[in-house]
Amino acid sequence: MSEPTPPSRPVLPGDPDALAAALAATGYLPDEGLTTAAYLALVMHRPLFLEGEAGVGKTALARALAEVTGRPLYRLQCYEGLEASQALYDWDFGRQLLHLRAAEAAHDGHATEELEASLYDRRFLLARPLLQALEDSPSVLLVDEVDRADDEFEAFLLEVLSDFTISIPELGTVRAETPPLVVLTSNRTREVHDALKRRCLYHWLEHPDFEREVAILRSRLPQVTEELARQVARATAKLRTLDLLKPPGVAEAMDWATALHALGARELDPDTAARTLGAVLKYREDTDRVQALARGALFGGG
Repeated sequence: MSEPTPPSRPVLPGDPDALAAALAATGYLPDEGLTTAAYLALVMHRPLFLEGEAGVGKTALARALAEVTGRPLYRLQCYEGLEASQALYDWDFGRQLLHLRAAEAAHDGHATEELEASLYDRRFLLARPLLQALEDSPSVLLVDEVDRADDEFEAFLLEVLSDFTISIPELGTVRAETPPLVVLTSNRTREVHDALKRRCLYHWLEHPDFEREVAILRSRLPQVTEELARQVARATAKLRTLDLLKPPGVAEAMDWATALHALGARELDPDTAARTLGAVLKYREDTDRVQALARGALFGGG
C-alpha cells in the first residue's frame, strides 16, 4: 500500500505579473514597482526592506506573500530594548526545573553531568520567531518596525540575515534548508543603518492613488457600495493633504468604510463623516483640526 502523498506547496509565481495576480486574489493590490520588488526577493532569496508611512500596506504584504506561497508566517515585532534572546530562543526554566525534580524523586542514578546535559534537550527550548522561521523552512519572516529596535539588535539581525544560521551552544547550529522570505518594515521613525539596507532589496511604499484605493476597498469590502468606496477614498486622500499627526492609511480607510456601512450609510455626507471620524483619525488634535475646517469641502461629493 503506497504512502499518502503529502500536500504540495503552491508553485511560486513565474514572473511579476503572475505574482501580482496571485496577490490580487488574496485582496492585496500592489503597484508594479512593489510587485517587482517582492518577486525579486522571492527568486533572489534576498530580504525585502519596506519603508513608508504607517498604514500603506507593508505588514499586509508579508501576510499576502505567505498566503500566496503557502508558507508559514513568523512575525517579530520590534521595540526599544528588544534583545537577541527574545528574537531567537530561550530555555523553558519551569519545565527544566520540573524535569530535575522528577529525576531526583525517581532517585535517578545518572551522573551529574548527564543530568545537567539532559536539561538542555531540544524539548526544553522555546523557539522565538527567528529560530522558528529557520527551522520551519521554507517560511516567511516578518521583521516588523525594525526602526523601533536598538542599534545593537540591528547589528545582530544583520549577522543572522547574512547566512541564515543560528548557533545554539548546547545543541549546535541551525541552518535553514531554504532561506526564508524576509520582509522588514520601517515607519522611518529613525534611519536604519546602511549595512542592513545593503543586505536587502529596498522599496518605498506610497499611499495608493485614488483608483487603486477604490479597488482595494471594493476587493476587501465587497459589501460596501461602489459610490461609498469612491467617496471614502476621495475623503481619505483629502485628509492626507492636511497637516495631521497621523495621516490615515489604507487600514483606516477600510475601517471607515466598514463603520459607514454598519450605520447603513449609502454615501458619505458631512454629518455622517463627522460622527465616524474616530474610525479614520486616531488623535484628538487631528479630529479637532478636521472638525474646525469646512466639513463640506472635505466630505462633499466633489
